[in-house]
Amino acid sequence: MAFASQRAPQGERLSLGRRLPLWVFRAAALLAGIAMFFPPANPGRISEKINASASLFTNGVSYGTITNSMGRILRSQWIQDADITLLMIACVVVMLGVILCGVGGCMSLGNRKMRRRGFLFPLIGAPVMAVGLALIRLSYNKMLAHGEEVGKLDKIGMMIPGGFWAFCAFAGLLFLTALIAFLTTEKEIDPAVKMEMDEKYRLFLMMLPVIVLTFIFAYLPIWGWRFAFFDYIPGGSIGADNYVGFKWFSFLFSDPATTKDLVRVLRNTLIMSGLGIATSWLPIAFAVLLAEVRSTKFQRFVQTFTTIPNFISWVLVYAIAICIFSTDGFINSFLTNVMHTAANTNYLQIADHTWLKMLLWGTWKGVGWSAIVYIAGIAGIDQQLYEAAKVDGANRFRCIWHITIPGLTPTYMVMLLMSIAGILSNGMEQYLVFSNAMNKDVIEVLDLYVYNIGIGQNRISLSTVVGISKSLIGITLLFAANGISKTIRGESII
Repeated sequence: MAFASQRAPQGERLSLGRRLPLWVFRAAALLAGIAMFFPPANPGRISEKINASASLFTNGVSYGTITNSMGRILRSQWIQDADITLLMIACVVVMLGVILCGVGGCMSLGNRKMRRRGFLFPLIGAPVMAVGLALIRLSYNKMLAHGEEVGKLDKIGMMIPGGFWAFCAFAGLLFLTALIAFLTTEKEIDPAVKMEMDEKYRLFLMMLPVIVLTFIFAYLPIWGWRFAFFDYIPGGSIGADNYVGFKWFSFLFSDPATTKDLVRVLRNTLIMSGLGIATSWLPIAFAVLLAEVRSTKFQRFVQTFTTIPNFISWVLVYAIAICIFSTDGFINSFLTNVMHTAANTNYLQIADHTWLKMLLWGTWKGVGWSAIVYIAGIAGIDQQLYEAAKVDGANRFRCIWHITIPGLTPTYMVMLLMSIAGILSNGMEQYLVFSNAMNKDVIEVLDLYVYNIGIGQNRISLSTVVGISKSLIGITLLFAANGISKTIRGESII
């Protein structure tokens, strides 16, 4: 599934006639894999009641996505639950066929023996796709028959989506090109030859899951930016009738209440991000101090103990905070029972010093994890530099100041520039769990604001506009910080 050089391993050179089916096969396998997560290409949306934002993958794994708008239809028995189950099974079968073709595409990057065996996967996968598509058509026919029987066909909104025909084309093209490539690939005569692949292709395939996950979770959601140009109501559809252009972009800055809220959350975001950047040296200091500990066992214990909080969810962190700082928590109980001082202050409810408290909680949770990269950087510094410095009479502090810190500076600068680029992205979980009516004005950051107006108030279009603006500003800050780094240090991170 890669558009790479067609020069085969072990010096084997393929002719144009043999390369062309490979090109087409790999392109078709790649597009079919992408189409599994692309809602407009969903072959399983056989009813207008199925969410238009659902992909083939979502149809196969989420019963609720299919039936979310079919409550009345299912309660009235206009269609059967078995038809929905059949549709889900059909979508899973189609995905299985696409995965088999993808495996064949990966193996086509190997030597002749690997390619020939790899083509067996799409020769099986393409018919599996066809079976899944046939099951989708069967589910369509059963729903259609039930709808006609009860006379509610217009309420069900049955249809054959364009994605169905697209996947039919994929299945046919993958089978045909795989068959041609299989027949034109000579069988390896020497049984001693093993299936092999060039190192560059192996490294690419190792990175492929990361690339796919990045595409799914980082780039595919950009498709949701289209909601910014429509008057979208959750559960509804988007089309020419609710297209409003740049209405929500202008509303963001023209509505006084929205502008006031935006200024407030930007203030909170910039201050808390600024505090984080101002204390970004703490992981370096922690890593340096930890590296100076002579006891390896104690060093490993401290590193493990300080890294564990990173894996604790913010919900559990808030539960810990309740046990300590609530009205009947440890602090108030200690002051009342031991110090004999009347104390019933709920430290989590008051808004005083909220920014500082969030900084301290974030530092406690992340300093150990953030120090890992600097600990690795210290391990990579040439030990001969320390030996030469000690010969010249340098003490431990001088070694740290003149060797360790300069050795970690490039890494720190990269992390600092990334922090500056993400200054508007504080995250949401921490501020969501610690937020309440008393501290909302000072704890609501931009990400939490997007969540509140989008999910809390169902203003999806406006929240999308805010998210788009944040992303564009973040990209601008990244390139600006990169330019400053290149000007000052002569090095860039992009």
